[in-house]
Amino acid sequence: MSDAIQVSETVRVPAGALTVRAVRASGPGGQNVNKVATKIDLRVDLDAIEGLPEPARDRLRTLARHRLDADGRLVVTSQVARNQARNLEDAREKVRALIAAALVRPRRRTATRPTVSARACVGPPPPIQVLWSCAQDGSV
Repeated sequence: MSDAIQVSETVRVPAGALTVRAVRASGPGGQNVNKVATKIDLRVDLDAIEGLPEPARDRLRTLARHRLDADGRLVVTSQVARNQARNLEDAREKVRALIAAALVRPRRRTATRPTVSARACVGPPPPIQVLWSCAQDGSV
């Protein structure tokens, strides 16, 4: 069993939420690639992550929607190195980075004013206006 992954001071992935499996990797390694299981398949139970607020948990599920298995666990693989230990560290770093990205609240979009030429094209601005009238009548 792996050690816990510390994402921030308050958020951590306990060791019990991690499932590590080593499988045979493709790619470089010569004849050794057929004998040694160096690719790491790391699965994380998202419900077991400690200290993760519910909005961040929802953002994590959205960010990782293509990496979830049928049980709802996050699946991360790594085969960048020919060494199992390095691949495990790489997979753990990928999990930490993904959870850290989910902790960042997205900025709200600030509504901006249309440009002067866009306002001149359509006249006084209604609440929502598609600016196709300029292109259609050729006034600009």
